[in-house]
Parts: sequence; structure tokens; C-alpha cells
Amino acid sequence: MANHKEIEAEDHRLSEAGFDPAAPAAEAAAKLGELRGTAGISDVAVARALGRIADPAAAAMLIAMETHADKGSALRREIRRSLFKLRQRGVEAPAGGAAPRASWADELDEPVLAALLSPIDSEGARIVWITKPRTQGGLTRLWGLVSEDEGLVGANVTGLSRRELRAEREELERRIAMKMVDADWRLADFVLSEAWRATPESRRARVGNFLSLRAELIAAPLPTELTHPVYAELGTEAAAEPSVELLKEPELLDWRLPEAVIKPYVDEIGQVEQSMIVVSPVQQQERVNTIVERAVGEILSGERAHRTRRRLEDVAWYMTRSARRQQAGWAASAAAKIRDGEDLKRVAFFQGFIRTQLGTMAAAEEQRARAEPRLIMTPAEAMRAREAQMRRRSP
Repeated sequence: MANHKEIEAEDHRLSEAGFDPAAPAAEAAAKLGELRGTAGISDVAVARALGRIADPAAAAMLIAMETHADKGSALRREIRRSLFKLRQRGVEAPAGGAAPRASWADELDEPVLAALLSPIDSEGARIVWITKPRTQGGLTRLWGLVSEDEGLVGANVTGLSRRELRAEREELERRIAMKMVDADWRLADFVLSEAWRATPESRRARVGNFLSLRAELIAAPLPTELTHPVYAELGTEAAAEPSVELLKEPELLDWRLPEAVIKPYVDEIGQVEQSMIVVSPVQQQERVNTIVERAVGEILSGERAHRTRRRLEDVAWYMTRSARRQQAGWAASAAAKIRDGEDLKRVAFFQGFIRTQLGTMAAAEEQRARAEPRLIMTPAEAMRAREAQMRRRSP
């Protein structure tokens, strides 16, 4: 099987040849059909791309390709892999054309794994499931709870029937009021593995022996890098500019950066706003803009930038599975800006993101201040309180 860099190079060649994964499904499938046999374009790359197009036309083309693929070849394995992915997304192969489902796993060079991801909550936590069919029936499930700040919080492996899996999924979705979405198992495995590496040594014993649990489903070593699949699925959109409209989506509205990270900038802006008697409103706004730009550059750097990029990539993936392709494109585009090392201070989306974080914290501090009793009163407040007290005493 090709590695991530080879896959990325093949996808790039498809794009250069005119294939647009963001085009209408039938149009995208037709373009891949035209590219078959083109110099520099492998049938394996075409089969892989067809597996990302959730349309019957893609499944029909894969079946047609399979009739000319040698048994046990890389092309045949990629065709079966793509047909399996399409079936996971509700796209069945044409009647009479597909091999029996029970035999699909026999020709894959990897176990038939599937995965589900929950949305990321306001605290940066989510649930990851990876499942593998058992020879005796039912499934083995690797369950993990991941936190951006704490790493892997919990993990276990259980055997359960498909009915039990559906029931647990429905109950979980009811509790979180959000849907879990299908994901490439490699992405889910990377999420868990990345969280494990980020887990402090002192906490690892509390989450069980993750490496042994994982080995029950996956024999490969822990992945150390991943070309996120969302870039292949949203190639055109990821190359565009991210829109500030993305900030209206629940995944961004609920996103809270740590108070310790944001508060120094909130305090600094508060000092500027209190200095209106010294500077004009225009000068005041210029100072605030300068603080915001500096906050973007300082907050979205180093490890925090990496976390932000990864979260945006996964948010984009979740949105593609939630019928929000345009918003997914904006999230993938924002992640790509970080990946490519662009100057985020000049990107309107990131300025808006940081302003939202600052404004949310400022509003929370103001609300807390109103709720807390004041120990010190201004002279005017003391005078009004004294007058109110005297009126209550008068007959």
C-alpha cells in the first residue's frame, strides 16, 4: 500500500490533470473516467479518488474497473477498499456487480476496520470508536476519550454485537445531542495515538495499557504523522480563503481557549479602553487592533498552533459528514494556512477568531463582576446608599 506522501503526490497529479473533488459527484466521476490511461495517472489513484465520491456513478465505475484488475493486485485491493468506503457512506455497488461482502476483507492488505468520531466539545474533548469484525460474529470495539489538554483520558476494548453497538451509539448521540460520524480508521487511530503521546507519564497508568488494547485491533506501529484526509476531499476549498462566517458555526462558537492564554490580552485591552480621557477613540481603536494582531501571532504559534490546526482539520472532517461542505471548506482552508506557515496576523478569519475569544472572556468577567458584591463604593454610590438608608429610617 502506498504511503501518505505517495498518495498525496498522486492526488496532486490528478488535480493538475483537471480533476476537482469539489465538483458535482457525477461530473467528478466522469472526469476520473476520462483520466484513466492518461500518462502519469495510475488506475490505483483513480480508484482511490472514486472511493471519496459518494455517488452510484463512482461505484459503477469501480465495478467496471474490477473486471480488468488482476486478482491480488494493488489495483484490485484499492477497488475493493473504495467500494467498502462507499458502502459505509450508503452507496451500494450495482446489483450483480459486487463481490459478496464476506469476501471483501480477504483481498485487503489491512483488517476491515471502521471508525466513528464524536464532535469536539467546548473543552476540547471527544469520543473515538474503532471497530473490527470478529470471526465468531459481532465486533471488537476500541473506545477512547481524548482531551486536547490532557491527552488520552480513558480507553478500553469490548466485544459487542452490531445491535448493541447501534444502541450505544443512539444513546450517546441522545446524551450529547450531536451525531457521531464515520471516519477513516487511520484518522481515528492517529487521533488516539497522538493523544496517547501527549498524555503525561503520571496519568498513563489511569487510562490502562493503551498499546496492548490497540494491538487487539491494529498490528501496525503507532502512526507518527498523517496527511489529513480532509485535504484530499476538499482540495479546491482548502486552497481558498477561510471565511469569517465559519465563526457562526457551533463548533467555533463553543470553542474556548484556556483562560490563562487569553486573559493577559483582555486585561491589556481593558486598560486601553479605560484611557479614553488620554487618547482619542481612533487612537484607542488602533491600540486595540495592535493588541489583537499581537495576540494572533503569539497565541497561534508553536504547540498551540499545532493544536488549532488539528482541531480545524477534524472540525472540517466532521462538517463534511454533516452536510456542511462549504463550512468544511472554510475550516480546511484555515487549517491549511497554519500548515503552510502563513502570516496569520493578516488573515481576517484568525483576527475574528481571536477577537471572539477575547470578547467572550471579557463578557464573562463583566458578568462575574456584576454578580459579586462590591466592597469599595465610589463617593456617588456611598451618597446614594446613605440617602436610601435615611429614607428607610424616616417615619
